[in-house]
Amino acid sequence: MSVSQYGENTVRADEQPTVQMAAVTVPAEERPTIPIAAVTWPLDQAGGAPVTVVAGPGAPTGSGSGAAGPPTAPPSRHRRRRALLAGGVAAVVLAAAGGTAGYAYAGEVPRGTTVLGVDLGGKSRAEAARLLRTDLERRAATLAAPVPVRVGDRTGEISPAAVGLAVDVEATVAAALDHNPGPVSLLFGSRSLTPVVTVDAERLDAELRRVLGRTGQPMTLPAVTFSGTTPKPVYPKASKDIRADTSAEALREGWLRGSQPVVLPLVETQPVTTAEEVDRLVAELARPAVSAPVSVTTERGNFAIPPAAIAKSLVLTADKTGRIDPRVDGKKLRAALGDQLDEVEIKPKDASMSIQDGRPKMAAGAGGQQVDTAALGRDLLPVLRRTDGREVKGQLKAVQPEVSTEDLAKMGIKERVSTFTTRFTGGLGSARSQNIVTIAREVDGTLVRAGKTFSLNGHTGERGYAQGYRDAPVILDGKLVPGVGGGTSQFTTTLFNATYYAGLEDVEHKPHSYWFDRYPPVIESTIFWPDLDFKFRNDTPHGVLIDTSYTSNSITVSIWSTKVYDRVTTEWSPRRNITSPRVIHLDPGPSCIPTNGINGFTQDAWRIFHKDGKVLKREKFTWKYSAEPRYVCGG
Repeated sequence: MSVSQYGENTVRADEQPTVQMAAVTVPAEERPTIPIAAVTWPLDQAGGAPVTVVAGPGAPTGSGSGAAGPPTAPPSRHRRRRALLAGGVAAVVLAAAGGTAGYAYAGEVPRGTTVLGVDLGGKSRAEAARLLRTDLERRAATLAAPVPVRVGDRTGEISPAAVGLAVDVEATVAAALDHNPGPVSLLFGSRSLTPVVTVDAERLDAELRRVLGRTGQPMTLPAVTFSGTTPKPVYPKASKDIRADTSAEALREGWLRGSQPVVLPLVETQPVTTAEEVDRLVAELARPAVSAPVSVTTERGNFAIPPAAIAKSLVLTADKTGRIDPRVDGKKLRAALGDQLDEVEIKPKDASMSIQDGRPKMAAGAGGQQVDTAALGRDLLPVLRRTDGREVKGQLKAVQPEVSTEDLAKMGIKERVSTFTTRFTGGLGSARSQNIVTIAREVDGTLVRAGKTFSLNGHTGERGYAQGYRDAPVILDGKLVPGVGGGTSQFTTTLFNATYYAGLEDVEHKPHSYWFDRYPPVIESTIFWPDLDFKFRNDTPHGVLIDTSYTSNSITVSIWSTKVYDRVTTEWSPRRNITSPRVIHLDPGPSCIPTNGINGFTQDAWRIFHKDGKVLKREKFTWKYSAEPRYVCGG
């Protein structure tokens, strides 16, 4: 039997190439297409032109150039044999490729794909995710270990759990599925896939700053400040610092690559505003702004904004990017103008409460008018660039009182909760008595809302001659000397006891250095501007009204609210560590105040809270009194 090839010549059966092929059925859509290039055989022993065989049905034959032409002389027997061998090889490749297509394309993850050494090739999505999770669980201790990091010359360790550092299994498998290799790569190729790593950039940034402290150099933000009314430029400088996004990227890439510290970059950031722009801001705005006052006209009159007030309220500082957005701060402007606004404003009056005929009575408040300093600041800014025509119109806005009668009605002030009285000598004509009356009037009618803290110094402010206080004996450096405001401590003690027996929270008080028998021991308080204060907190759910009254020899403070306790009482311990006074001779003169001397001692007092026939709690106070010397003026 013979086989014909390109003509009538035949090849003997013993010279025919034999290839045994297994029957393989491959679906059409999975059959690979492999183009076979032309095969050129060299000259045979007898010489002649090379022969080119082109695989594929109907393929032309021709010379080595591959050009088509009329048939040449029949090829020799050896040529035919080699051509048949080439065709057989092509058939073998085609058959082998088709036969292994099912193997190469099996599963969803391409063959040869590994992640962290785990072979995921040929696996389904679910199976690949399961295998990767199993391997990560096996490595759990390693993956949870602190990660060494380095920023500049600083090193530290970051806990993966603290910053959300982990391998994202689903995203990693999805990345493996996205790979689309060619047929040959499917059969013989391999690929090690870098896992997808997640990290919370903001948490990482916070943790790095906690662990490493200050890194790089901070940005010097540009600004224009004022020394009095002289503008001072602050020039910008770039920062070098870690940045959340770049740190996160570096950690994601370096976490699983080895034991060396992950190097996190320092990023240089230039401020938006340049030094040249700062100089222009000084020349075009800051310097002209304080060159002269600005006149403000309102429907109730006029006032002027002096350069000093402009300097205090003109804000020429940058945001965190280094951008300067000039503005006039309305609140700073109001504070800088002070009582200049009194000429055109009407202050609102809060609703008030007083005790009349033994009952709380409310008085309605009244609204007022105020310069809208926020709007004034906006209108003022463009005017500040001018050196003339520096005028602006101010707007007045209605303002309501902070406390209305509706607010008072909701406070629950309905009964007297406590009252306390102390006595003084000298009648109302003495300077000391006048000081007591003056401070009592300032505090009378004060409302303290639930949860708020009252400060006596904060309420009255400085108590000096300008406020109507007079010289009277005060304790200074351990002895009585004339001082402005003497006697206010007696009012303080009276107020302290009223709040004490009302069961209100003691925040700050200090008893006198020496004990005076007009006060109860331990539970009394002094005051001295600005260092010594008395404070209490209204820790009840109701409002508190402080009511004061006086006679020619006494001062009384009452607390009105809603009772929380049935009563509050005091128990004292016996006095202990009693000391006797010394005798000290002083130079005679107006500053010398003689005393008889008072024993010193230590004593405890317990405040006891009663409710429904039971003691709810006990609060201990302890104080050590020094012995007041017996001061003798002269001799």
